Amino acid sequence: MSFSDDVRSAFRRGETDAVVRMSTAEIERARAVGDAAGEVEARYSLARVAIRGGDLPLGEARAREALDVAVRSGDRALEERPRHVLAAVARMSGDLARARDLYRESIALNEALGQPEIVNSETHNLAFCELGLGNLAEARRLFGVSRARVFLQGWDDFVPYVCVAGAALASAEGDHPLAARMVGLADAAFAALGQVPDPDDAADLAAVRDAAIEVLGPAGFAAEHERGQRLDPRTAFDDH
Repeated sequence: MSFSDDVRSAFRRGETDAVVRMSTAEIERARAVGDAAGEVEARYSLARVAIRGGDLPLGEARAREALDVAVRSGDRALEERPRHVLAAVARMSGDLARARDLYRESIALNEALGQPEIVNSETHNLAFCELGLGNLAEARRLFGVSRARVFLQGWDDFVPYVCVAGAALASAEGDHPLAARMVGLADAAFAALGQVPDPDDAADLAAVRDAAIEVLGPAGFAAEHERGQRLDPRTAFDDH
């Protein structure tokens, strides 16, 4: 596999030390040979590690370093991942209005680049901004658009994130039993792929989990969570 495939797989498995080691070595290699794409990917990976570790300022700084390399290269495709991270940092920092603007810009960039799967991913993230801003109807619409594309196109790697969205929306609407089931569904979907959530989605899941436990109690949450783990993601949304 390529460095990009290797480092992203390691990140999804939660192997932070491996990501740092691989990325540091790749930056040195890429700079030595003028490989802008390799350097951007490595700096982007280090930004994700910082964010997963809770250091949002460092994550933003590393993403800006990656974006600087991308802009200097003149290849707009290289701007995509750093811009995604900057939007995610704004969202996780609570600046949802700015994050919404950044996600919209990212969607426009990826539409221009002809990358429909990434357009869909950023639509999912935009929906979370709308949810956080209290625009439940728009969030529900955007989540529905994203979910339909995932199942229609067979983008299996994104199925767990569809479940995260379902959990967050149910929680925002006050349906904590459903939210607990959706957390269980998301946990099972990530486990089926041998992955862990991206940092922003992990934070969303944790918030939903905490809110459901507070309302349902630990035993009530555990029962609904266990029910959710047995659901099929492709039919779990049929009645919602």
